[in-house]
Amino acid sequence: MKVADIMTPDVVTIRNSATVAEAVKRMRQHDIQALIVDLTHEEDAYGIVTITDIVSKVIAFGQDTRRRRVYEIMNKPCIVLNPDLGIEYAARLLANAGIHSAPVVQQKLLGIVSMTDILQQGDFIEQPQTLRLTERLQHLEETARQICYQKGPSSPECQDAWATVDALEAELAHQRDEPIEKTIFESYMEDYPEAFKDREYEAWCSG
Repeated sequence: MKVADIMTPDVVTIRNSATVAEAVKRMRQHDIQALIVDLTHEEDAYGIVTITDIVSKVIAFGQDTRRRRVYEIMNKPCIVLNPDLGIEYAARLLANAGIHSAPVVQQKLLGIVSMTDILQQGDFIEQPQTLRLTERLQHLEETARQICYQKGPSSPECQDAWATVDALEAELAHQRDEPIEKTIFESYMEDYPEAFKDREYEAWCSG
């Protein structure tokens, strides 16, 4: 699933000049925990103000919410999500930044995604990403073997096919947080040492 599949398209926004009291009122009206701060000019960046900002920066110090302004406590520029981003990567972005919500932007504001959206709507139980990547890696490996058999191991097509396999294998290792002791391509070269002899010589000469 992608961010676009789980985002809330109806985004509640607020001006940077609005009072914190107005922000609280808007959050209560819509039963939400974050407001996106509107752009003020063409080159501006989106901001975000959350209940955590309000509680920790205003209420906790007994300050008057009618005298504090959104621009004083908002986070700007805020992290934004691409609608085509996988929800696992969106979850990692939010977790690494220590935030609960982020706007979805692609040229314009499209929606907002929260940790709650990911937990409630994500398909990570039925379709864990590592399982999907493993299946795709197996398919790419089979394709690379076929291409190398048809075009030859020294062909550009063969090299590109194995480069694609290497990249996905590295991403899967990153997801699993484990090193690769021997890549699929290295194992393949061991099975066909004569076929890749010239390639190893060329690599040695160029290096």
